[in-house]
Amino acid sequence: MAKTGKIKVSTQQFLDIAEIKEETIVMKDGSIRSVLLVSSLNFALKSEDEQEAIISSYVSFLNNINFPIQIVVQSRQFNIESYLNDLKVKAREQTNELLKMQTNEYIDYIQELVSMGNIMNKKFYITIPYNPLSDQHKSFFASLTEVFTPSKLIKLKDENFQRYKRNLDRRTRNVISGLNSIGLKSVRMDTQGLIELFYNTYNPETSNQEKLTDIEDIRIKT
Repeated sequence: MAKTGKIKVSTQQFLDIAEIKEETIVMKDGSIRSVLLVSSLNFALKSEDEQEAIISSYVSFLNNINFPIQIVVQSRQFNIESYLNDLKVKAREQTNELLKMQTNEYIDYIQELVSMGNIMNKKFYITIPYNPLSDQHKSFFASLTEVFTPSKLIKLKDENFQRYKRNLDRRTRNVISGLNSIGLKSVRMDTQGLIELFYNTYNPETSNQEKLTDIEDIRIKT
């Protein structure tokens, strides 16, 4: 009878991400990424002139960048469990009976409202790439070698990483400026935010119950 061995393959081996550091995602092919968290605007509520101005600014924004970007919309069911727990604590601590009753009624109303339909929370992201290989001319055989030996590109030397990151930072600033001209506020996600983003994306159920430890706390302990 054949023995069944334990599966030791980590899911991380199937991801294209090699590491995340200094507000930057390092991919296994040696390219790097930054991610912006972007605000939204209600286009339908704008006047016709405002809509035309927004469209014109968006077209100008796209024409002023010479590299690809990825726009991602992430929809998640709105989790108000912690909010309801806080309300329940306040209701128990309330000394005024009328206010305690009103708080409990409000809790019941919110719970009923949520049970009637899924309340979704949308977040908007823009991913900005930089691929150092695309910025230099390589022979066919050199490119072919890199395809079959991607592991050499995973761990970037610090000096190379910093040089690539400067180019990525410049692209990121250009995108932030272009979004601002449209009326959209954006912020570059830091290392902790990026780790949490991918953790929540790949572990939607677990992430609601188990929160990640802050990376600064991890560094102190190690």
